[in-house]
Amino acid sequence: MSIKLDHHHRLTAQRLFGHPLCHNIQWHDVCSLLARFGEVHETHRGNWAVTMEGETTSFGSTRTRDLTEDQVIKVRHFLRSAGFTKEMVEAA
Repeated sequence: MSIKLDHHHRLTAQRLFGHPLCHNIQWHDVCSLLARFGEVHETHRGNWAVTMEGETTSFGSTRTRDLTEDQVIKVRHFLRSAGFTKEMVEAA
């Protein structure tokens, strides 16, 4: 997989994959990163979702500015399923 990330996207990805779990990752940063992998849109229920290769993944409510722990984990799983790993972020 060859996805070019700018500095801002790399920082967001590092925070998503970081340990211990980061608690102040903002939705607009994550949506910008996810847009590199597919089409990002807001559902009629106010959830953010990404459509990639015909499959849509919803990441839950965006009522707060920052992602919850569960949402960070769900985004991590999505990125891994898209072939994007922590090692790719560190190598960039």
